Amino acid sequence: MPPQTANALHPAPAIADDVRSVHEGGKLEVNSTAPVRNRDDLALVYTPGVAQVCAAIHDQPSLARSLTIKSNSVAVVSDGSAVLGLGDIGPEAAMPVMEGKALLLKQLAGVDGYPICLDERNPDRIVDIVAAIAPGFGGINLEDISAPRCFEVEGKLRKRVNIPVFHDDQHGTAIVVLAALRNATRLVGKTVGPALRVVVQGIGAAGVAVSELLLAAGVTDVVGVDRDGIVTPRRSTARDPIFRRLGKRTNPRQLTGTVDTALDGADVFIGVSAGNTLTAAQLRRMAPGAIVFAMANPVPEIAPEIARRHAAVVATGRSDEPNQINNVLCFPGLFRGLLDVGATRVTTTTKLAAATAIAGLIGDGELSAEHVIPSPFDSRVVPAVARAVAETARREGAVAG
Repeated sequence: MPPQTANALHPAPAIADDVRSVHEGGKLEVNSTAPVRNRDDLALVYTPGVAQVCAAIHDQPSLARSLTIKSNSVAVVSDGSAVLGLGDIGPEAAMPVMEGKALLLKQLAGVDGYPICLDERNPDRIVDIVAAIAPGFGGINLEDISAPRCFEVEGKLRKRVNIPVFHDDQHGTAIVVLAALRNATRLVGKTVGPALRVVVQGIGAAGVAVSELLLAAGVTDVVGVDRDGIVTPRRSTARDPIFRRLGKRTNPRQLTGTVDTALDGADVFIGVSAGNTLTAAQLRRMAPGAIVFAMANPVPEIAPEIARRHAAVVATGRSDEPNQINNVLCFPGLFRGLLDVGATRVTTTTKLAAATAIAGLIGDGELSAEHVIPSPFDSRVVPAVARAVAETARREGAVAG
């Protein structure tokens, strides 16, 4: 349940002055692109001139991309059920995050994002609502919807609309993880492929998506671990369809037991779980040249300074540590590229291309244990991702006719 409303017995938490000043009145506004200075201008932007445009779109719906904001607009949709490290805080409390997402889309990629928070938890009704508003947008960014409902919402929505649907908590995370892993393995003399042993701890939205994208990238030895231990086909029979599918596609050595067993000889640990759930003793079980991505926020699975004593490369989700795995490296450029070509869907190949583009920005001369992924402020990131995504969408024919 969402937290109770603040009152005399439960006052609202204090907000630092600098934080409040940035959020006061919200972080977004709507600006016009056409001036209205006189009656002639009014007649052009509204009645009677607008009727000509409406009629043209009615006769040729594809004109909506060039004659309305559709071609540059993304709906950032959440139900507030899984917000950042705060959990289920409800739609109103989720708004600042969705505003932030829209702000980053605009500032980094020139994309107009619209925060839409829904007071609804039924997956079918969420799909109905989003599908109903989809004609006004060029893309849908699902955000902070709890698992397993997020899988159902995304899957059903993809079938209902002819614009890209992208759940950033899943696929944005997976894309940036794969990008960082490509460079980390290059640094330690390994490759992203069948020989690499990867442990993914935390089988929620991000963990499932990371595992799936690694499999698509050629990694065959992925072992998932959750609070009940290693994910196996037998364990998966009692869970949702996504969990069952993952149980059948991963863990090729048929390991059973705890994360300790999974980590024996592992090359890579990817944590998308909870803070302080990994120990130095467990890391010592890993193979030489170990790679540790401890991405729980705000507290990583293991303190980075401890992890660096036992691993060759360490990454986190924190902005105050090297190698930040941050979705902002992905979603602005990804939507820029999708919108530029009028893409109708996001494919696995598109996601792989985005990851390769991000990884490719770190040259051999820049690559180091503390620099396997670009900075979120690297101005090369958005153009590189947009170009790779657009080219892939065109090549696959995933664009509007």
